[in-house]
Amino acid sequence: MFDGLKLTDLSAASFGVLRKASNTRPTIWIVEKNGVRAVVKDFSKNRFLFRNIVGRFLIWREAKAYRKLSGIKGVPEFYGVIDGLALAIEEIPGKSLENLENEIHLPHTFFESMETLVNDFHQRGLAHCDLKRAPNTLLGDDGMPYIVDWAASISRGDLCLPPFNPVFRRFMLDDEMAIVKLALRHCPDRVSAEKKARYYYRSRGEKCIRAIRDRLREILQKAA
Repeated sequence: MFDGLKLTDLSAASFGVLRKASNTRPTIWIVEKNGVRAVVKDFSKNRFLFRNIVGRFLIWREAKAYRKLSGIKGVPEFYGVIDGLALAIEEIPGKSLENLENEIHLPHTFFESMETLVNDFHQRGLAHCDLKRAPNTLLGDDGMPYIVDWAASISRGDLCLPPFNPVFRRFMLDDEMAIVKLALRHCPDRVSAEKKARYYYRSRGEKCIRAIRDRLREILQKAA
């Protein structure tokens, strides 16, 4: 659909810039081609070494995640990589969950659908790892959840060997607990006592795993 689109075409095809580039953050464009709108994450405006080392790696990594998630309802359609430094995905009509609880309270059914979505991509061997950031979840105009920004995601294959395999299980649990965190903001009375207890529980072994996980996530988030 976006075959043939070049980095040099983005300005002409743009409907606006959602976020300008910074030292370590890519430009986020809204572009249209052949009547289809897309969100484009573009590292071409970053510094030379960063864009050609970190930027290319993150684009490759996120594109790999989107290909792995192809066909899952609730994950934007992947339109392709542009010149190795940008990727285009489906624009989802809706709004992010960032501070949305100040406007509306989402029903518990929204979070039940989100649990199904998270289970779907876990079954494909992928953990998002950054769902606690509310902007990474969108409320679509259809009332359904959509999850974006897979740059910090971790594949089961990345952490398949001891002693790292428990860390991947922890990342999956974090995705699940992120849903609880969001639900507590919107419909706390519908969150079970069991889920609340699991959300707040910290064992000694878990604290150790969390420390390793937090360091890995910190590295990925700074780069993404």
